[in-house]
Amino acid sequence: MTTLTEAAAALRAGATTSRALTEAAIATADRLDARTGTYLTRFDEGALAAADRADGELASGRDRGPLHGIPFGVKDIIATADGPTTAQSLVLDRTWAEGRDAPVVARLKAAGAVITGKVTTMEFAVGMPDVEKPFPVPRNPWDLATWPGGSSSGTGSGVAAGMFLAGLGTDTAGSIRIPAAFCGITGLMPTFGRVPKSGCVPLGYSLDHIGPMARSAADCAAVLEVIAGPHASDPDCVDAPFAAPELGGDLSGLRVGVVHAGHFPEGSDPAALPAFDAATAQLAAMGATLLEVELPFLAEMVTADMLTLACEALAYHRTDVPTRWPDFFAATRAILAQGALVSGADYVQAQRMRRAAQLALGRLLTEVDVIACPTATIGAPALQGFLDGSASVMDVFGFIHTPYWDSVGNPVLALPMGETAAGLPLSLQLAGRPFEEAVVLRAGAALQSMTDHHLRVPPLVTEPAAAA
Repeated sequence: MTTLTEAAAALRAGATTSRALTEAAIATADRLDARTGTYLTRFDEGALAAADRADGELASGRDRGPLHGIPFGVKDIIATADGPTTAQSLVLDRTWAEGRDAPVVARLKAAGAVITGKVTTMEFAVGMPDVEKPFPVPRNPWDLATWPGGSSSGTGSGVAAGMFLAGLGTDTAGSIRIPAAFCGITGLMPTFGRVPKSGCVPLGYSLDHIGPMARSAADCAAVLEVIAGPHASDPDCVDAPFAAPELGGDLSGLRVGVVHAGHFPEGSDPAALPAFDAATAQLAAMGATLLEVELPFLAEMVTADMLTLACEALAYHRTDVPTRWPDFFAATRAILAQGALVSGADYVQAQRMRRAAQLALGRLLTEVDVIACPTATIGAPALQGFLDGSASVMDVFGFIHTPYWDSVGNPVLALPMGETAAGLPLSLQLAGRPFEEAVVLRAGAALQSMTDHHLRVPPLVTEPAAAA
């Protein structure tokens, strides 16, 4: 299966066309989407028309950059003019952002990307699937009995299954990095304020990030270069455009802080620690210096993220809660109820602790350039318990190490680092200083130049068509 950057090179070499890439993506969706639950809305006709425009422009010498002609999926909490934004909910007004593109989508289109459709999420980017609601249940293409992660479930499964070459996700407690981890792809949570989040249904006003999900760090760098930069509609977005760095295999001089403490609890998959140690050893083999570190205020930042998320979600939904309560998914109701139980004083204290952690982490990041820790220390968990209510996502969150980074807002790249004995992907996180995505991406791309975990394809994808 090709990467975005490989497809971009093939387009310019005349080895393929945007229409061929788009037709292949559509054919894959035709074959697999009924089982993976990736799409909510497909834009097949519009995507083919956009592909033909891209081919015509490229043939005439108009090259909009590496995303030109590349099929993309968009998480269905991000507005697109091509079709409705539902947030996978009965509650959201279907006229919300009708006929408008979010700034990030407008930037993709201006770069020549082909939008193939809107893909599944957890309701309002929180909670878990609810089989009593009329929406597809997203499943993991590595094992259809497992959860693809959330809330950017469809973006993760769609990239892994080859339904598009890259996509947009959002991250408030790990919603880019968790599906990237469980689906065996690469996902980047940019620095808070790097990418405009207007035109995206809010979850946590002070926590939300929009970012790229694709097969490789190089792919994510190409997407970030297009979607980053200030926009008048988002007062949180700062004037910090991003230029994709030169990517190579030499990491001489890079100081990597390696985190074990608090990240390998009892019950972790036996393969997680060896895979993590092998990945960090590979960074050292490419010239990086490794130093063992601990994340300051780890437990406090996980709590602060969950508390802040619940409060800010309730603030957005408080008008609908009294009148539309039964229409919310069960798991969403649980999160909103938690927000109602938090006092104003608790919320303020959580924000004070976030600032203390940012300052402490900033001091740590004067001693190291990048921090490495696992994204999760389990493979994708079984889905059935989440669907029948016998299990909760909180049962697995002790093995998922993403919320800390939303609380502090630093950029984090999640990328595959190995597999469990059952063949499910395992994932590494590389975090950096605010607005130093280039450093994180360079380290991730160097690791991927020496490993092939990110190029593995789920067996579902290679099944004979008759078996689908």
